Amino acid sequence: MKVYNTLTRRREDLRTIEEGKVRIYVCGPTVYNYFHIGNARPFVVFDTLRKYLQYRGYDVKFVQNFTDVDDKIINKAREEGVTAPEISEKYIEEYYRDAAALNVTKADVHPKVSEHIPEIIAFVQTLIDKGYAYERNGDVYFSTRKFKGYGKLSKKDIDELESGARIAINEDKDDPLDFALWKARKEPDEIAWESPWGMGRPGWHIECSAMAKKHLGDTIDIHAGGQDLQFPHHENEIAQSECCNGVPFANYWMHNGYITIDNEKMSKSKGNFFTVRDILQEYDGEVMRFFLLSGHYRNPINFSDQLMAQAKSSLERMRNAKRNLQHLMEHGADGEMTEGEAKATESFDQYRQEFIRAMDDDLNTADGISAVFELITVINTAAAGGATKAFAKAAMDVLMELTSVLGLLQQDQEEGVDSELQALIDERQEARKAKNWARADEIRDLLKARGITLKDTPQGVQIVRE
Repeated sequence: MKVYNTLTRRREDLRTIEEGKVRIYVCGPTVYNYFHIGNARPFVVFDTLRKYLQYRGYDVKFVQNFTDVDDKIINKAREEGVTAPEISEKYIEEYYRDAAALNVTKADVHPKVSEHIPEIIAFVQTLIDKGYAYERNGDVYFSTRKFKGYGKLSKKDIDELESGARIAINEDKDDPLDFALWKARKEPDEIAWESPWGMGRPGWHIECSAMAKKHLGDTIDIHAGGQDLQFPHHENEIAQSECCNGVPFANYWMHNGYITIDNEKMSKSKGNFFTVRDILQEYDGEVMRFFLLSGHYRNPINFSDQLMAQAKSSLERMRNAKRNLQHLMEHGADGEMTEGEAKATESFDQYRQEFIRAMDDDLNTADGISAVFELITVINTAAAGGATKAFAKAAMDVLMELTSVLGLLQQDQEEGVDSELQALIDERQEARKAKNWARADEIRDLLKARGITLKDTPQGVQIVRE
């Protein structure tokens, strides 16, 4: 497999530290609200990376943190008159709900900042002891200029950064480029812990370095996240981790591209800010996942109703293929496959290999999806006039093998055959038997208006949804 490494700006063969094992760290949400469509992209993309690596036989350890100590959480707690932990615990549970709707599997470890304070304090103390950090009035800062490789991930020049840097009010830094590792408590109601520098809490960047070190080791295989995290977050992680540990922090850095909304940057002020919870009111989670995987993860992607409708239509084609095979597995002919079916099954591995080639090429999910649709065309052609149960089972196996890697077709869809709908279906059948074609056609049109097509097969009537 080849991946594009942001650190080197080129595609590289994936060579892991331990053969057959992959250690991945992905930056997770700051839990003070529902996560938005922009957050959803890295969650879905790198969940797919994990699923694919497992499919290819790797033993994957996947860590995604929860930032449960942050100014935004403290401010939200003040607004609602509750504690910061109450806010963070509430939105961690809401994260799990929305992530499950997107078929995102829980990480092997979801570390929280609040549960790693001793590790963070020890990390900061090591940086002080090594001369890379200093304390000022209870705050601890990292001396950015002492790390000679600063800027190597984002390709930013440290002198250019200095010209735009400012020291904020109440900051007592030696250099405008220095960043906080530990923040002294400023207000009595702020969440804080005892430390060698007084009561305080971790800075933003230090948490990921400390938690990655604890759960994955000093050097990890892949560190991933959104493009917006390259600078300063990931740049600062590299600086503090490599100064503390004395070895490279991550061998591969993967970043997904931005999402725009109707070709504009998402912004609350523009009124085009959408949480996943908002979007789930109109589209189910698998549609959203299909949309997020329909383009290459490194490219920008535009979110719009039109594109979501296209994703829904395309996913419905996949779902209809699955429904058709389920119908044939139950009602198809017994016995061995026909010669045509056997020939079709022989071609299945061709599409499996196409899928693997696409996914091996820097996780090209767009081409992977195309390979699945080519497979579906072959299956549908072979089963056009009915099929054996044996063929349906073989086809279903390969279809679910590939779509499960993409995290698609994992949710059982309600057919929604209520009493009214069933009555119309039965009446149409009776009208056809009585050769009352006008009434049969009228019912067909009524059902079509509801997005339902009835397909008459040798095995009975099958419902196909548009």
